[in-house]
Amino acid sequence: MFKEKLQPFIDRYNEISKLLSSPDIASDISRMTELSKEQSGLNDLVEKAKLYIETADAIEENKELLGDAELGDLAKEELSELEPMLPALEDEIKILMIPKDKNDDKNIFLELRAGAGGDESALFVADVFRMYSRYAEQMGWKVEIVSTNDGTAGGYKELIAQIKGESVYSQLKYEAGTHRVQRVPDTETQGRVHTSAITVAVIPEVDDVEVDIKPNEIKMDVYRSSGCGGQSVNTTDSAVRLTHIPTGIVVAIQDEKSQHKNRDKAMKVLKARVYEAELQKQLDETSSQRKLQVGSGDRSEKIRTYNYPQNRLTDHRIGLTLYALDDVMNNGNLKLVIDPLIAHAQTEAIQEAGL
Repeated sequence: MFKEKLQPFIDRYNEISKLLSSPDIASDISRMTELSKEQSGLNDLVEKAKLYIETADAIEENKELLGDAELGDLAKEELSELEPMLPALEDEIKILMIPKDKNDDKNIFLELRAGAGGDESALFVADVFRMYSRYAEQMGWKVEIVSTNDGTAGGYKELIAQIKGESVYSQLKYEAGTHRVQRVPDTETQGRVHTSAITVAVIPEVDDVEVDIKPNEIKMDVYRSSGCGGQSVNTTDSAVRLTHIPTGIVVAIQDEKSQHKNRDKAMKVLKARVYEAELQKQLDETSSQRKLQVGSGDRSEKIRTYNYPQNRLTDHRIGLTLYALDDVMNNGNLKLVIDPLIAHAQTEAIQEAGL
């Protein structure tokens, strides 16, 4: 019975409340923080669980009164209000019962790279970054460019940005993969549609506790920044390239004029990439978890097509087609895609958990 599945969550919430009021825990700040975080994560679930149990009990009580000459009509009226509430509450609770992704509340590094298609691909990197920036603006997030590598005819061969705000990773984690664009380039005189692609990586930002990189595991190279000429070329060796020796992961940052600032930025990105590589390894080993990612999160997987002549956006993982490409790209109305992706992932997770 669904009601019985809820009691352990209520019991655990009550247990945490008792622990938090004990003097032993009050003197242990890290344990108190850990318990407070766990309790906070259970708040909504326990609130809905109590309401579900109260509603289910009230339904049973009213059913017993249906045959009563005096109270039968009142019980019938009550049931007509209470019974429709139960399935809706059950659906909400199932979503709250899905094991939470520990990275969902984190800020991210968004990495966009031009792929097949040359100059047109680099231009599309700029378009996709603008789309994410406008979506971030709607969500009240802050976007900061960490590093860029300009394309030869505009746009970017590579762009790394940091996005900070509430639950950024939970909203953008399904964006990782290959994004394909079909459109007529400005340089195309015959009006032919060209296809090009970019890759998107969405990497949760991590702190020092989560990733411990020892100094002897890093090789640092410094070199002179490249630029478009004039003031943008730095005349000192301020650009920094960090190589994580155990994994071979390389991060190069040259946007700041200070070597120290470039190294700090590179270190943050490197830690995030090392953490992501470990996460991917765990996902590869757990096939059921891979299924819940709405695709593997593999950057080589083609996840979406943007067809400009037809004003069409297609997400291949869930078979979603929208004829609202201009709204998504120009206005950042990415909710049209993200909300169905999250709903699909939740449905898969509920099935996987047997709820």
